[in-house]
Amino acid sequence: MAIITISRGSYSNGKEVAEKVAQKLGYQCYAREVILDASKEFNIPEIKLVNAVHDAPSILERFSYGKEKFITYFQAALLKCLKKDNVVYHGLAGHFYVQGVSHVLKVRIIADMKDRIQIVMDREKISYESALALIKRDDLERCKWSKHLYGIDTSKPILYDLVIRVREMTVDDAADVICHTAGLETFKTTFESQKAMDDLLLASEVKTILLELKPEIQVFVRDGVVTLGASAPIMKDPDLVREMEKITGAIPGVKEVNIKSSSLIEWSE
Repeated sequence: MAIITISRGSYSNGKEVAEKVAQKLGYQCYAREVILDASKEFNIPEIKLVNAVHDAPSILERFSYGKEKFITYFQAALLKCLKKDNVVYHGLAGHFYVQGVSHVLKVRIIADMKDRIQIVMDREKISYESALALIKRDDLERCKWSKHLYGIDTSKPILYDLVIRVREMTVDDAADVICHTAGLETFKTTFESQKAMDDLLLASEVKTILLELKPEIQVFVRDGVVTLGASAPIMKDPDLVREMEKITGAIPGVKEVNIKSSSLIEWSE
């Protein structure tokens, strides 16, 4: 079975497509729930993260290692939702967190500007000019958000397996295309793809546990072997190195722990 991540601009019918896909396939559908779980861990009120597309960078900059902590907690919350397959996730950069997992179908939903404007006008009861300004502001802030956190522009089509324009192709049509594609052999869970997901889950758990000790630590897992990328000052502190090895080695599923200078590790996607 597949995991489906749906990226969407504001007022593009992406939420409706995601919910229709989940209904047709009998999958669980997640979006805001993941933000709620992350907000509990990060101790930021949920409303702040729901509206984070507008002010997240400024919020996160108020915290020590704010960006690193947010990504860690959000990834942990998302991967917990995705680990059983049969999931549709629509929202914040879901595809970013599951790189290297072949049974994830990555979808981008787009819509023409005039259609988006009409949706806003109907929903918000505002003028054409106000609706256009609102959409442009949202698009700009979403771009700033993704670049600030992940260094990517989530609107780039190369990031996705499918880019679907909702217009002549209706919400139902788009859902049918996604459901068909998700059923292809390419996106079925294999031993290798499940192992890749398990490695991501374990890396996320290790990162979360080490977060308060050293939030800047990089974590890479392959087949249960954990490699921690540490800065030069950390490498020169044998007591800290031993503590990280002890903490990490006690986590279920960890077979071996290696700590190396981050400058010497070639991190793969």
